[in-house]
Amino acid sequence: MKTKQDFPSINERKAEGVKENGDAYKVLIVDDSMFVTKQISQILTSEGFDVVGTASDGQQGVEKYKELYPNVDVVTMDITMPKMDGVSALEQIIEFDKNAVVVMISALGKQDLVKKSLLVGAKNYIVKPLDRKKVLERILMSLNQ
Repeated sequence: MKTKQDFPSINERKAEGVKENGDAYKVLIVDDSMFVTKQISQILTSEGFDVVGTASDGQQGVEKYKELYPNVDVVTMDITMPKMDGVSALEQIIEFDKNAVVVMISALGKQDLVKKSLLVGAKNYIVKPLDRKKVLERILMSLNQ
């Protein structure tokens, strides 16, 4: 059976989710929607990112971040979740690690919460419905700040 090496690609390019040293960027996805978690996961893994964990509410997200620390390069954080919302979770993560890279995920019409999270320390935000190009662009922009 032929392998990938048997078919050199003309358009060979480096996966965007891979650092200069060849390691994958490690991502923690915090969202109460399994659909959104799966969507973000598929977008990122298709570019070489490594999804190291997921959480379905803010409280779990904070615990997971502390558990995985320092092996998380970026967190995607939904704003509206049960138990603990994304802004409160963001505050706790920033309190724990002031250098944390957190990208907020928000539904339309949540501009006030997006502004608050940016003031608290989020590096960027993405508005639902998710667009592959925007997700990658905003996450990469946040990692390179």
